[in-house]
Amino acid sequence: MRGILRRIPLLLALFAGACNYQRPVPQPPPAAPPLSPPGVPAATAVATTASVAEAQVGQRPGEYWVINPSSGARLYITALLPENGAATGLPALVLVPGGSGSGADFLRPPHRTALELADAGFLVVLLDPDGRGRSQGQEDYDGFVQQDGLAAVVRFAASLPEAQPGGVGLVSLSYGITMASGALARHQDLPVRFLLDWEGPADRTDTGGCDQAGTGHLQEMASCDDEAFWAEREALSFMPRITVPYQRLQSERDHIQPDVLHALRLVNAAVQGSCPWARLNDLEPNLTFDLANPPAMLPESLDRDRAGLVIDYTRQLFALP
Repeated sequence: MRGILRRIPLLLALFAGACNYQRPVPQPPPAAPPLSPPGVPAATAVATTASVAEAQVGQRPGEYWVINPSSGARLYITALLPENGAATGLPALVLVPGGSGSGADFLRPPHRTALELADAGFLVVLLDPDGRGRSQGQEDYDGFVQQDGLAAVVRFAASLPEAQPGGVGLVSLSYGITMASGALARHQDLPVRFLLDWEGPADRTDTGGCDQAGTGHLQEMASCDDEAFWAEREALSFMPRITVPYQRLQSERDHIQPDVLHALRLVNAAVQGSCPWARLNDLEPNLTFDLANPPAMLPESLDRDRAGLVIDYTRQLFALP
């Protein structure tokens, strides 16, 4: 009932706009299986640290505390199961919040992304990074400390008894790409199947107000020439070192940035680096793009149903029917 009531506004909106657009159906990569290219072994689901046995169980169902090995902070974790259906063998997703957000961001309207994903049949794992929400520690602005905390949470998620063997999917929103790509680049043994990135910024020009647009929530945190600070916090520098498939979602009007060039830069870096498979929206995989001639992006109307987009693409990335 919860899922039905929550979807009524979405269904009405989709019906009203049905004459204007159709959601593009993601096409699978040409290789079979699509996300296991030759020579790239699948991640294992066996966690070496931060397993369920080592986590502290909270007072409510699905509530856990995982220790960040770098900071020693207790990180607050929420695991959401489908309201109905199977309770084991579920494809698991770890969601990385944008900005300086926490796991609760995925439960708030208008998107309620975590609830939509759980109702679609996923095991959804939310985290409060160091210094945010209910977690201990200090804010690190997606630097190495919070990247190490995310790595511990990923290992924990893969060890949950409800999780499907073979690794978890990592989904980042906005600035969360910095934490996600940093964790993958610096912990290449993580049991991650893929990285899905929704409109994440590339580097300090996007997040530090270091270009003419002057955008970015880290403008007051560090100067543009503080190389030590930015060495930990630019997704563009991590992307060439990720070794899992990468899917970028980008609409025609970015939620913060004045253009979409950051999307092209990140995809180009992945393709030219160690990433085995990378794709922008529904375009052909493993393409590099001319920044002076960007391709058409997803219609802005589709972006209003962010949860639906994430469901469509994660089902494909998990090779689900």
